[in-house]
Amino acid sequence: QVQLVESGGGLVQAGGSLRLSCAASGRTFNNYAMGWFRQAPGKERDFVAAITWNGGVSYYADSVKGRVTISRDIAKNTNYLQMNSLSPEDTAVYYCAAGRWIYNSRYDARRYYDYWGQGTQVTVSS
Repeated sequence: QVQLVESGGGLVQAGGSLRLSCAASGRTFNNYAMGWFRQAPGKERDFVAAITWNGGVSYYADSVKGRVTISRDIAKNTNYLQMNSLSPEDTAVYYCAAGRWIYNSRYDARRYYDYWGQGTQVTVSS
């Protein structure tokens, strides 16, 4: 059974940091791009960051650029999302996703991701 399990979410004050983890099991994702999306109450699930299958290239949403870093440990089948300078606008459920074929470098497109985790809540208080 293929699973993506996110962890590391929680409550943090504005200006603080969190490191989210996404552990994959059931198969290896060496050939998959990994992405993070987030969904705030009443809003759509939006792209946050993604990293190519070999970790060579990263992509970020404009709203998080400069504050967020995505990385992956292929040997551990795990990827990470380091988030700094958090603000209440970052409050959302954060989802990890894995995609085998990302067309036209559209790493921000949900439709190209095949597997999704259950999400981890991030709440930033002001």
